[in-house]
Amino acid sequence: MIKNRTRKKKDDLLRTFGKIKDDPFDFGQIEAYFLKKDQSSAFQVLSDKTCNDLDFNELFAFIDRTTSKIGQQYLYNKLRTLSSDATENNRHEKLIKQLSDDQDSRVNIQYLLSKLNSTEAYYISSLFQDEHLKPPKWFFIVRVLSLTSLLSLILTVFYPVFFLVLLANFIVNLVLHYWNKRNVYEYLVSLPQLLKLNGIARELLKYSSLKDLNPGLSALLSVLDKIRNRMSYFNLEAKLQGDIQIIFWTILELIKILFLLEPMLLFGVLRQLDTKRKEIGDVFMFVGEVDSFISIASLRKGLDNYCLPVMVDTPKTIAAREVYHPLIKNCVKNSIYVDGKSILLTGSNMSGKTSFIRTIGVNVITGLTLNTCFAEQFSMPFIRVFSAIRISDDLVNDRSYYFEEVLTIKEMIDKCVEEPRNLFLLDEIFKGTNTVERISAGKAVLSSLAKSGNIVFVSTHDIELADLLTDDYELYHFSEKVDQQTVDFDYRIKHGKLKNRNAIRILQINGYPGDIIEEAIAISAEMDKIKVIPTP
Repeated sequence: MIKNRTRKKKDDLLRTFGKIKDDPFDFGQIEAYFLKKDQSSAFQVLSDKTCNDLDFNELFAFIDRTTSKIGQQYLYNKLRTLSSDATENNRHEKLIKQLSDDQDSRVNIQYLLSKLNSTEAYYISSLFQDEHLKPPKWFFIVRVLSLTSLLSLILTVFYPVFFLVLLANFIVNLVLHYWNKRNVYEYLVSLPQLLKLNGIARELLKYSSLKDLNPGLSALLSVLDKIRNRMSYFNLEAKLQGDIQIIFWTILELIKILFLLEPMLLFGVLRQLDTKRKEIGDVFMFVGEVDSFISIASLRKGLDNYCLPVMVDTPKTIAAREVYHPLIKNCVKNSIYVDGKSILLTGSNMSGKTSFIRTIGVNVITGLTLNTCFAEQFSMPFIRVFSAIRISDDLVNDRSYYFEEVLTIKEMIDKCVEEPRNLFLLDEIFKGTNTVERISAGKAVLSSLAKSGNIVFVSTHDIELADLLTDDYELYHFSEKVDQQTVDFDYRIKHGKLKNRNAIRILQINGYPGDIIEEAIAISAEMDKIKVIPTP
């Protein structure tokens, strides 16, 4: 029966390799490891703002092909954290390819990892990231009462009167035992999972190809083995809660009460775990890293087209051929070459400007973190990513759309001072204010952001702004074809600025009254004659 279940599980793992998960995603648990991890050595940690702009959760749900909850948490952190080691991804490519090609080994490894796929495994990270419970100052009384129970039990055999002492002591212990139950329940999930993690890591080390990820892991596991016996008690407790073994459980419970075993075991284990945080964290990272490599291999297997990014030393250079957005079904592929200048996109709404900006951002992030781009070819410098695409009023702090935009872009300007190589993604800069000031401020800010090694991708409806930025920006546009009754978008990027304006025409084919259309056309013609362009 067990062999049949194992075979079925492995068949499922083989069948689903390369496919998108259909599991629900609990991002509160998934991001727990990331939120508490020390990121001080990272090249960049993607902000919540940038993640929101680039639909990060949806992107992660598409990318994630991990088998364990450990791997899922590790992959989430990996995708949001740009490593300061630019060569890290290339070093791991050999192992990713091996895991992709060696089907038998991969499935066996995934089978091991699947044992950490219960929701309880999410809590392992709390054992090395969270503060543990501390015993109260009066905890020495627990040891005294435990010793008193032992002595009373022995003396009762010779002097029955000591049974009264034993009984009184038992009542006091009963109170303390159930006071401590809530503490036990807090760790009843994570401690058994840590035991499981330790065992699975040891099994993974049997694969020679995985040993190089952490050559010192065997020593770390040996250190954790020293507290394994004490932790095994909590594994037993967790299993008993799921089994109908009332008699055994009752006897065990009486013994635990009599000698106050639970509080002494629990705080003893927590004291030891507190000194082994680094070891537990390293084992966690080893297992998570293995799972993330299989996930990357599975992601690539499921793609019709992908490439490994080429990292270049030349700043202000991005070459993307047939690049696409993985979340857009039947996405139209585009190509662009950035060489010395930033990119300004014009075009009407829904023509593809913002989607293309997101496409570049997503591919830079997956290239830097997963060494995988959704393109035929993609080259870029080692660069940070910042965005100002989705901005809304902050009603809680009583801040308007424009003020929120001002603060977001000010952060970008500050980043230019800290580090000269950044990718800035902006959509309709300063659209929360009037035309003259929007163009004036937009020109000044965009010229500043494009300095040094920074690359800017920005969209605008303001043709005047495009005219003012030709020294620093290469102009591209997206356009649509408007006939008598329809608007057709080809979503193809084209060189140069947009020359045709179709907004009023789109109003017309959607049935707006004729007097509105005529007045709009007349006003547009007058404004074209005035040509209000601010002095830069």
